[in-house]
Amino acid sequence: MQNKEKIKLIEDYFNEILPQAGCELTYSSDYGLLIAVMLSAQCTDKKVNKVTHVLFSKYKTLKELDEAPLEDIESIIKFLGLYKNKAKNIKLITRRLINFYDGKVPSSKEELTTLAGVGNKTANVVRIEIFKEPEFPVDTHVKRISNRLGLVNEEDPDKIEQILRRKFPKDKWILLHHQMIHFGRYYCKAMNPMCENCKLKGICKDYKNH
Repeated sequence: MQNKEKIKLIEDYFNEILPQAGCELTYSSDYGLLIAVMLSAQCTDKKVNKVTHVLFSKYKTLKELDEAPLEDIESIIKFLGLYKNKAKNIKLITRRLINFYDGKVPSSKEELTTLAGVGNKTANVVRIEIFKEPEFPVDTHVKRISNRLGLVNEEDPDKIEQILRRKFPKDKWILLHHQMIHFGRYYCKAMNPMCENCKLKGICKDYKNH
C-alpha cells in the first residue's frame, strides 16, 4: 500500500469511529489545564480528574494555590504516581506564573518548558488546548499506535513527533493526536486490542505477527 493510501485509510477510519475525539482532562482555567497535564505523566486522566477536582475546589485561584501548604497538596494528590515531585512542581509553577507571567500561562513552547515538570509533550498539549496551535504531542498511546500502523519504526517520542508532522497535514494534527489517543485507549489497547472488527488490521504490524 502506498503511503498516501495508508494515510487516507487511517484518517477515514479515525473520522468514522472517533469524529469528536478531544481532551479528556477536565479544567476551568489555563493554569488548571497546565497542572492537570503535568500531573498526568505516568497516570490516567480519570485519576487526574478526581484529584484536580478536589485540589481546585479547595484552592480556587492561582494565588490560593500558591499559598497552599506543600503538605496539603501532597495529601490531595498522593493517589498519583510521583506525587511528592508533582506537588513541588505545582508550587514552582504557580510561583513562576505569578512572578513572571502575571498569572497567565505563556503560549510559546520556549517559555512553557521553563516551568517545573513541563517538557515538550506537556507544552504541546497546552498549546493545542489553550491556544489552538497545531502540534502533535506523542504520549504512550500515540507512540504505540503509530508504530503498530507502520507510520514509524521509532521509540523516541520527539523523533516520532517529527515523523508524524511530516506525514499528516498541519490542519489535521490536533484532531489526529486526540484520535490516536482515544484509539489507543479504547480500541487498540496495549493488552488485548480489539482487532477483529478493526479496518486497520491489514496495515497493523502487530496483527500480522500474531
